[in-house]
Amino acid sequence: MPDDPAAGPSGPAAATRPKAAVLVTGSELLTGLVQDANGPYLARELGGLGFEVSELMLVGDRPEDLRSALEFVSGNGADLVITSGGLGPTADDLTAEVVAGFCGVQSRLDDRVRETIDAKIARWASRSGFDGAALDEATRKQAMVPDGASVLEPVGTAPGLVLRGATGPLVVVLPGPPRELQGMWPSALTSSPMVELLAGVPHAEPRLLRFFGLPESEIAATLREIETSGGFPDLARVEVTTCLRRSELEVDLHPLPGAEKTAESLAEAIIDKHRRNLVSADGTTTDELLARALGEHGLTVATGESCTGGLLAGRLIDRPGSSSYVSGGVVAYSNEAKTSLLGVPAEMIDTHGAVSPEVARALADGARERFGADIGIGITGVAGPDGGTEAKPVGYVCFCVTTREGQVLARDMQLPGGRADLRERSVDRGMHLLLRAAGGLPRG
Repeated sequence: MPDDPAAGPSGPAAATRPKAAVLVTGSELLTGLVQDANGPYLARELGGLGFEVSELMLVGDRPEDLRSALEFVSGNGADLVITSGGLGPTADDLTAEVVAGFCGVQSRLDDRVRETIDAKIARWASRSGFDGAALDEATRKQAMVPDGASVLEPVGTAPGLVLRGATGPLVVVLPGPPRELQGMWPSALTSSPMVELLAGVPHAEPRLLRFFGLPESEIAATLREIETSGGFPDLARVEVTTCLRRSELEVDLHPLPGAEKTAESLAEAIIDKHRRNLVSADGTTTDELLARALGEHGLTVATGESCTGGLLAGRLIDRPGSSSYVSGGVVAYSNEAKTSLLGVPAEMIDTHGAVSPEVARALADGARERFGADIGIGITGVAGPDGGTEAKPVGYVCFCVTTREGQVLARDMQLPGGRADLRERSVDRGMHLLLRAAGGLPRG
């Protein structure tokens, strides 16, 4: 069951959608030391606009590599190419120059763009003492604009570009820092060349289903049953992709125009088959559902964490406004901390062990009582790689949620993966137990 959020669409319908390619530049991304955030962001955005994302490539900071990538995706039928990175002032920032050559145009100094960049860095330059010939040359480099290109106002210091050659795809050139790229993306969409291209892109609203505790193999079997039933003659016009994210199985149904009703009927058939595992039928995340349920019922939550080390509390307070429903949390990692901070009896730990259902409940009760919360959750487990026993191997985790009204939800299970995986999956499980306790899961 692959944990691959970039898993792409397949099937006959994919060939009828316009193609888009994403080229993410940066030699640092090829070393594995820096993780790409721009490719997945752009892929999601483009998919939502109606494109088939046919390629998502990482390319080093070498002109010949970027040129080869542009020629490859163009030859593969891309209607739109998005590049990110390589727009800075240093010698290896050559994306704009390479794209201009690919489109068969010259680049010239744009005085207005240069003035814009100068205005952005003037205060920093004078304060830092780096205002001089080197900075002037760097600014000049970033202000070179290919003939015929639409300029996107910089979010940082690098402007974006939208251009097309006499033949070939439309190319959108965006900066590398994710904050700048995402800040510039709305401007790219409203540029005249993009508006013209998007006018011809068929668009239909996708449908996203979320399931918990459901393997991809079950969805695959359901889809085979539906296909052989013959009840969906227009099924080829609905792309179905599955992806495991945060321990949830996302099932994305993307209809072509005219197949929206088929997609809706298909979604309902999948939901009917797997209703007991359904988290949301409209793509709403577990985090959103939990925040909504706690807010609607006026409930507060407190955490008592051992092996997750505060990750659950961090996940809860990630959302704005969480102070209205998160009372607090304690990381009680050592046995002494469990006893002194959350009131777990020392004799309980001696009898059952620090990783046990009994201690998980004591952590939940202790957190709830310490912070005066309506709901408490306790998590304790063997995260590894050492410390496991035959009775309690690495990956054994105990969960408990208790409420002021006396509700108790307890689970103990063996989770797969390394230390980081175990902790993240434990947080996922904890969020779902909280969601169940707060009454935020769909009924039926």
